[in-house]
Amino acid sequence: MTGGPSPSRRVATAVLEGAGTRLWGFPPQLMAPIVRELGPLRALGWFVRNMPRYERTLAALGGLRTHLLCVAISLINGCPYCTYGHAYAFQLIHLHERGCLFPLGERAMGELCGLAPASIRHELVDALRRAGLEAEVPAVERVIELSIGHGLRPTAPNDVRLAHLVRMFAVLNSVGIKSRTAPDEAHDPINKNSALKQLYAGLRAATGT
Repeated sequence: MTGGPSPSRRVATAVLEGAGTRLWGFPPQLMAPIVRELGPLRALGWFVRNMPRYERTLAALGGLRTHLLCVAISLINGCPYCTYGHAYAFQLIHLHERGCLFPLGERAMGELCGLAPASIRHELVDALRRAGLEAEVPAVERVIELSIGHGLRPTAPNDVRLAHLVRMFAVLNSVGIKSRTAPDEAHDPINKNSALKQLYAGLRAATGT
């Protein structure tokens, strides 16, 4: 017989789940697999190194663009868990900021997982243009290039931010795929807005999307 997680793994998982709960209002299901995959100290160190940079990117680019980029990267890498968490966050922020639904719901976005990069790009760009978000297209196209290995020489500040997202999500996506972690909730503080989530769910149900 094998025992359960070691005390250090349990502590590290509790610390990371607690951080997720404070930020997003729930304990992310990916935390235990990350601790299991990287080990307790490496997992904690990885988040200490990467989360502050991620939070700075959120502040610089805004939640709408940042989560859209995280969706694009996760789709390219084929990770349903991260795709859903950031697609749902993107949807809630889009509704909150623009007062309407994005043409592709989080479920429809998730169905793009496993498609060729050109197909993912086409579907995302088409939806952005239909939503009047043409300004987001260059960043999406660039992050897809970086994700598939083209032009890996970031220079401008925003390019450096995108390259960090690509590296960060390479780890998150890899663990999510390997562990087959089930999707949970929106990976953003907006997940705490229960009224907005209820409104969003009602609008999606009414439109059948």
